[in-house]
Order: sequence, then C-alpha cells, then structure tokens
Amino acid sequence: MRFPMPDGTIGHAEIRIEGAPVFLADEGPGAGMQSPQQLGGTTVSVSVYVNDVDAFAGRAEAAGARVLRPVADQFYGERTVSFQDSFGHVWHFHTVKETLTVEEMMKRMPKQE
Repeated sequence: MRFPMPDGTIGHAEIRIEGAPVFLADEGPGAGMQSPQQLGGTTVSVSVYVNDVDAFAGRAEAAGARVLRPVADQFYGERTVSFQDSFGHVWHFHTVKETLTVEEMMKRMPKQE
C-alpha cells in the first residue's frame, strides 16, 4: 500500500517481507522524522527474520541494497546479513540455524582483543 501526500512525498507505505508487514514513510521534518542523509547517518537499524537468508540476500543485492556485512554464520546460532538501502537505512536479516542458551552463546562469543 502506498499513500502519497499532495507534495509528492510518501506519507505512509506498507511492504511485506516474507509476510511480515513493515511500515515506511518519506522524511517528514515537520513531524520530527529525518532521513539518514539529513542526519549524516542512521540512529536505528531494523532486524528481520526470514526463512532463507541466503536466498533473501541474493534478491536484496540484485535489487540494489549495499552489503555492509555479507551472509555468515554467527556465534549466537543464526546466519545473518546486513545491508544499507538507498535511503541510508541499515537492515539486518537473520535465519535461525540453532537455538542456544545464553551460556552457549557466551562460550562461542569471539574473544575481544
């Protein structure tokens, strides 16, 4: 769904990522909403779980998303990828490979140097 404003900006839009709704809008300075370009970076990132992160990453990259962190297995039992979209927003996509306890994750966590 796309709701255009009289000035041509998008006041509200809805997309679905593997069935999960995500709401989006253009920058709205009057409403206190600034874009990452306006701020000089983003203050938030979005994490989304998908069924097959490898296939999803291929589609996202083909659509123009910039890879920040390539698909890789993580110590916490997930396979993840990170992208930046054309507006400067950062997105992380995950597929759960195994469910771990906090203790198991702590044992697997890479040592800080």
